[in-house]
Amino acid sequence: MMSTTDKTLPVRTHHRLSASLIGRIVVLAIALFLTLGPVMWTLIESLSPADSTGARHLSLAAYQDVFSKIDVIRLFWNSTLVTGLCAVGQMATAALAGYAFARLRFKGSNLLFGIILATMMIPMQVTIVPVFMLVRGMGLADTLWALILPALPTAFGTFLMRQYFMGIPESLAEASQVDGASPWRTFRSIYLPLATPGLAVVGVLAFNGIWNEFFRPLIMTISNDNFTLPLGLVSLQGKLGTGSMSTVLAGVVLSMIPALIVFIFGQRPLREGLTAGAVK
Repeated sequence: MMSTTDKTLPVRTHHRLSASLIGRIVVLAIALFLTLGPVMWTLIESLSPADSTGARHLSLAAYQDVFSKIDVIRLFWNSTLVTGLCAVGQMATAALAGYAFARLRFKGSNLLFGIILATMMIPMQVTIVPVFMLVRGMGLADTLWALILPALPTAFGTFLMRQYFMGIPESLAEASQVDGASPWRTFRSIYLPLATPGLAVVGVLAFNGIWNEFFRPLIMTISNDNFTLPLGLVSLQGKLGTGSMSTVLAGVVLSMIPALIVFIFGQRPLREGLTAGAVK
């Protein structure tokens, strides 16, 4: 015979599940509002500029203002060139350095790797002046190379790829050496293809970081011809901030499109790279 406690247990469990489900929905709704709310407000504000009477109407006038006030094509080209070369360069340097620290044995490797990790704790504002002096000494001041070359080494990418290569069985390298393959051939033919998800993580993070970068281009470039997109958008504010808010936000929306495209096409390898260590 079923007791009174047994009869009420499913009802209490159902109530607890319902409360848990409602709590999750509330948390997800708050997270959705905090993440997508500013994006939706930016999009709506850019599509509904205020006229002389203060009334708002659906219009693309703000986007037309962006193209009339700044050279959008040149700014996009500069940002694409700098970001693309930096992302590819960081993937290459991170793969080579990560493999060396993970699989090659040389004196002082642990000390050198510790120093590289320590550089992640140093703010960019501390190193920007020595880097600028170095770039100026090379005759590259106020050029796009001043933005590209210092950004090619990446301490985080080196750390990430080292951990990734350490997760690949060392027996693959031993078998390759038995077959007579050189260390470079082992890296290029065996380890590098297996590390593609990790390289995708480095590339996507590098693209998002460099594309939205403002401080370094502000220091390294002077002429308008070498400005990147974030610097160009500042001029939309006008003198003393008298520019149209809708025009500024329209420029922000345009600048988000490439990063959104990269995320759409890169989310699968990015997800695989981030979860690879968790499923081993």
